[in-house]
Amino acid sequence: MDRAAFAVALAVRLRQRGVPVGFTAIENFVRALAVSPPDSLPRLYWTARISLVRQRSEIDVFDAVFAAVFGGVALALDPHARRRPRTPVGGDDDAFASLPANSTDQQQGDALPWVTLPPVVADAEESDSSLAVPERLPSDVSGLAEVPFEHLDAREMELLGTWLRSAVANWPTRRSRRLAADPRGRRIAVRATVQRSRRTGWEPLHLVRERAVDKPRRVVMLCDVSQSMQAQAPAYFHLMRALALAADAEVFAFATSLTRLTAVLTHKSAAVAIEQATDKVTDRFGGTLIATNVQALLSSHHGGAVRGAIVIIGSDGWDSDSPEALAAAMARLRRRAHRVIWMNPRASAPDFEPRVAGMAAALPYCDRLLPADTFRSLHHVITEISRAGYRI
Repeated sequence: MDRAAFAVALAVRLRQRGVPVGFTAIENFVRALAVSPPDSLPRLYWTARISLVRQRSEIDVFDAVFAAVFGGVALALDPHARRRPRTPVGGDDDAFASLPANSTDQQQGDALPWVTLPPVVADAEESDSSLAVPERLPSDVSGLAEVPFEHLDAREMELLGTWLRSAVANWPTRRSRRLAADPRGRRIAVRATVQRSRRTGWEPLHLVRERAVDKPRRVVMLCDVSQSMQAQAPAYFHLMRALALAADAEVFAFATSLTRLTAVLTHKSAAVAIEQATDKVTDRFGGTLIATNVQALLSSHHGGAVRGAIVIIGSDGWDSDSPEALAAAMARLRRRAHRVIWMNPRASAPDFEPRVAGMAAALPYCDRLLPADTFRSLHHVITEISRAGYRI
């Protein structure tokens, strides 16, 4: 059997019924079939469901599609029911009993209809214990992190935004001019050594050493909110909010003009912060002037924040400015910044090449070009920021 063709065919059926099955989920399903080939319909059911279904609301649709593909056969989904002996209905060759999909008989030992696992709670007459074991569900974040932005609602984005904020842990640092006493320091603190020698008759018997103090490196992020970035803009706002709260980052949005969003995105409520940021950007979902806005940032009083900072630009590279203007702006930005990271939502495509005039002009001045079409890729962006080293 061609496992890839089988997985794609089932994924197509699910997509036709409204279940957003991505390429990563299909790849995981093919790998699962190769690692553990299912020898029964129950094993095939769970392998497909775990690999292809990301949200609890999609389980009913998956059950219906699976039942339609593999006939009118009902599986005993309850682990306890699997251990009970099944009574053949149509003869010895029947492995499962056929039941209608909308059957209400969910607790019979012979067979079960196509339903989700019921809560693991015993009947009152069967047990004196009032304790109920809760149903274990997979982590919402692990499944939603691979879902494209356009398939996520506001609540799911808020959940993943909290996950991004918790990911900002090991932040890059830079060496400041301030000095502090440190026994392992390479420099001798002359003033502190002289002060200490007063205790020993002005004889410097103990040398006080010092080192430069490290401080968090500044982060500046610019987000493209033009028409071509309409699906990605809300997710990028959550990334900017995570950086602003956890790392005191300066964040801006741009389309045809530059808008500072640092103040509004630091609101304690994620929903309010995203709503205020969206309302403040008056030129959103319009044209794109990347070069003009980069030059505007560098020429404004916020341009000093870029010096020695890690600058992140989230855009697909479609620019109404000329490639020469963008190249000049990026060259000026690169001379002032510590690192320049460009996030492109289209960079995750297997056949992606930076052929767009704006992207091709900016690429020589970028340290990294990273895909940014899922929250998993945004988490990878935070990891790349954390790996930024020193530059004195």
